Amino acid sequence: MGLRVFLGHGASGTAASMAPFVEGLRARGIDATAIDLPKRKAEEAVDVLLRLAPPSRDVVVGGHSYGGRVASLAAAEHGYAGLVCFSYPLHRPGHPEGTDDRIAHWPQIACPVLLLSGEADPFARLELLRADVSRLPHGELVPGLGHTLKPVLEDVLDRTARFLRSLPVS
Repeated sequence: MGLRVFLGHGASGTAASMAPFVEGLRARGIDATAIDLPKRKAEEAVDVLLRLAPPSRDVVVGGHSYGGRVASLAAAEHGYAGLVCFSYPLHRPGHPEGTDDRIAHWPQIACPVLLLSGEADPFARLELLRADVSRLPHGELVPGLGHTLKPVLEDVLDRTARFLRSLPVS
């Protein structure tokens, strides 16, 4: 069996808002599915993600912003093949002091991680992002963007597909 990818949406989105990511990955031969997460604290949504994307050596979890944070919390506690975070929310806009709380679990993430984020993202100050991404096995910055990656989605999906193909599948 091949790799299966489950992507959660941002705090104001739904599974439907992840359609461009899912369709783009499928066009690249990746089995991707968007999942709906409850709109509450990320820590409270982990159980839903675990039900929809049970931990396995052939399952990758991830998502945009809030969805990526929920997936990262799950990956810190459970065995996944990989983690893909698009525009990880290091902090609320204008409140970089919240960063430590949002990444305290990162050292426990054992699987390979790809983090794609814009340098002009109000949810992740660039200097904090550069410093904190070094705590993860993989991390890439996409220059000149804000919180959305849609203007360079094709490049983002190409990078994501390369990362996913590099993962060992059991």
